[in-house]
Amino acid sequence: MLMSEEAPVIVCAPDSFKGSAGAPAAAAALARGAAQAFPSARITQLPFADGGEGTLEALLTVWGTPARTVDVVDALGRPTTARYGLSADGRTAVIEAAQANGLPQVSDVPLEPERAGTYGVGLIASRVLEEGVDEILLCIGGSASTDGGTGIVTALGARFTDAAGEPIPPGGGGLASLSAIDDSGLDPRARAVRWRIAVDVDNPLTGPRGAAAVFGPQKGADAPAVERLDAGLTHVAEVLAGSAAEAESMAATPGFGAAGGIPLALTALLGAEVVPGSTMVAEAVGLSQSLADADLVLTGEGSFDSQSLGGKVVAAVRDHAPASASIIVVAGRVALTPAECREAGITAALSIAPGPADLSELSAQAEDLIESTAAHACALVAAGHQQAGHQPKGH
Repeated sequence: MLMSEEAPVIVCAPDSFKGSAGAPAAAAALARGAAQAFPSARITQLPFADGGEGTLEALLTVWGTPARTVDVVDALGRPTTARYGLSADGRTAVIEAAQANGLPQVSDVPLEPERAGTYGVGLIASRVLEEGVDEILLCIGGSASTDGGTGIVTALGARFTDAAGEPIPPGGGGLASLSAIDDSGLDPRARAVRWRIAVDVDNPLTGPRGAAAVFGPQKGADAPAVERLDAGLTHVAEVLAGSAAEAESMAATPGFGAAGGIPLALTALLGAEVVPGSTMVAEAVGLSQSLADADLVLTGEGSFDSQSLGGKVVAAVRDHAPASASIIVVAGRVALTPAECREAGITAALSIAPGPADLSELSAQAEDLIESTAAHACALVAAGHQQAGHQPKGH
């Protein structure tokens, strides 16, 4: 209870404010603001993420472990360096695929959507396996590739060959020439570990909502390229499945269209699980345990809108919080009405914008604005419950 004789329990569990403040910085800012109103509170910082950009940073902060680096290649096969992380006990690894196949890494050259591949991601995974982990958390957003994950398993020892027995070209453009898959050379450790692939979309592998049609244009694919990439993914599914019915089912699976179809090869050849990103991160950071005794929960993100309530960070925090806790969202932009917030189980949502300002101005001051907004919100909570003389109502 916030206003009991005991110190109130406050948990600060935000997502990153994209382009303004990472989740760890946002959590620290929320905590500073909360401490102004509740100096005796027990405040926990729990940076959170939905499995996309920023997940590596958030997990490393919660785990208290440093990032590790490995030499890999980018989506076009050029040398680069990637970061990955290990849990404190060394049993779980987190990989952000975009460290090796992300669009930013190839933004210095014209995009090549049919040549871009995921081989570099497989090189990170190979290093992680050398660490002796039991589980790999693979975050796959922001990719430049559409190769169905074939590059990843190629780096781990599988062979994708054409009718002449030669390796098919890297990237999605070569998938149509696939004739056979030889997985006898796969690193046995790759099959022994548990793979969980974090997705934040429900797009199927192929078709009008598939990986190529929806995300291909963002990666530089014109209409003919989209058609070729879609056909290539369809063909790989057919070769992997062994039957038309199974291939059709595989291609229609929600989430398989994420990051150029990365789940396709990894589920078929490595037994990977596809899970909502926020669910995966919640388990990895122990969200339920951290929120169990919370009286007040502060969360937030760059833009709080209807999409925030569909499997994103705010929704996960709300779902794991105790019914007795008040939940306050601090965001760069709030697009929901007070009534919509109440209906969604959110006590209140406040924008950090102090007045008319453009995005660059807000970004430059993001951490200070998050802190001051949290301080205002918590001051209102404290004042309200001092006057009412009772514990906060549940959300």
